[in-house]
Amino acid sequence: MSDIEIGLYGLGLLFVLISLRIPIGIAMIGVSFGGLYLLGGWRIAWASLGLLPFNFAASWVLSAVPMFLLLGFLCYHAKLTEGLFRAARVWLQGMPGGLAIASVLGSAGFAAVSGSSIACSATMGRIAVPEMTRAGYHPELATGTVAVAGTIGALIPPSVIMLIFAVIAKVPVTDLFVSGIAAGLVTALGYILVILIRVKLNPSLAPRDDNPLPIRERFLMTKDTWPILLIMLGVFTGLFSGVFTATEAGAIGAFLATLVAMLKRTLTWSVILAAISDTVLTTSTMIIIGVGATVLTRFLAFSGAGDFLSDLVVQSTSNPVIIMLGLVVLYLFLGLFLEPVGAMLLTLPLVLPIIRETGFDMIWKRAFAPPPLAQSRGRILDPATAFWGGAPGPFFHGVRR
Repeated sequence: MSDIEIGLYGLGLLFVLISLRIPIGIAMIGVSFGGLYLLGGWRIAWASLGLLPFNFAASWVLSAVPMFLLLGFLCYHAKLTEGLFRAARVWLQGMPGGLAIASVLGSAGFAAVSGSSIACSATMGRIAVPEMTRAGYHPELATGTVAVAGTIGALIPPSVIMLIFAVIAKVPVTDLFVSGIAAGLVTALGYILVILIRVKLNPSLAPRDDNPLPIRERFLMTKDTWPILLIMLGVFTGLFSGVFTATEAGAIGAFLATLVAMLKRTLTWSVILAAISDTVLTTSTMIIIGVGATVLTRFLAFSGAGDFLSDLVVQSTSNPVIIMLGLVVLYLFLGLFLEPVGAMLLTLPLVLPIIRETGFDMIWKRAFAPPPLAQSRGRILDPATAFWGGAPGPFFHGVRR
């Protein structure tokens, strides 16, 4: 059996183990360790298992993960985000599907301090779903809106999943955060448009409130948003001005959340313990999965299976549209049974070589930039040129890193 065959059989075994509900991190570590043993013996396998996890966990950028998670869980357990939904609700209550739209906007606001799609969905689910059901909204619209709106937490910075991607793909965290702002806002706008269209076609999904509050009362309700706005201002101002790093931004954000919770008298020992417990549990899970992805990357590189699959995809089609659509379908399928971090880290060892070989930049972030000079293989492609084949569009362009 050749080395490439060992790598391919290992990938097949990995998906079998995941389908049997073996934890994804444990499955990746076990398969990679066994494959490295077959390829190089015990010495190579144990050396990789001893060195790679340390190199991954010791990354300074990765230390921002528990800080941003702590920030998000403090805001969640101390109920600092409830004012976001209430403020959006009173201003949008006269619109078709106003409560659902308020849930999307509230999720976008909470995403700007939480960094976690799970915390975002949990918070809005606790606040928004009961409000929508009491107002007569259809349960499918209420729960579906909150479920999809929670994904904004993975896009709008500070995003934990972007931090982990930055470590694996070796790209600047701040640039990745900048690129996530537009993606998150466009995603939120897309959700709002879908809600408006669905409610317009079927008004029974969301009864309209014909008795909006007076303007004065709306402004009084808006004042409850100051806790999140204060935390957002402190985190983003320091992060994007270069005053402190991503890790320091997370730590300062958690400190600001603690101070704000103390001022609002919602900080108790039970809140602190719950936030720390959730942070430790979530961070540990992500670290284990990240270690598994790192060891899997070494196994695929050592066996040559990663390069083999990358060359196979690139040689089968040079059309970037087909490749990007294929990745979309892949993640839609994996999203049926895997959480976002697990799906991303499981596929990055295979996807990153394909993306680099195709010629896409790892970060699309510059708006209104001059068009790239070349679009051939090995050069940077911008999304508009790649998808439409003509002159680059005015919004996003690839930027050579």
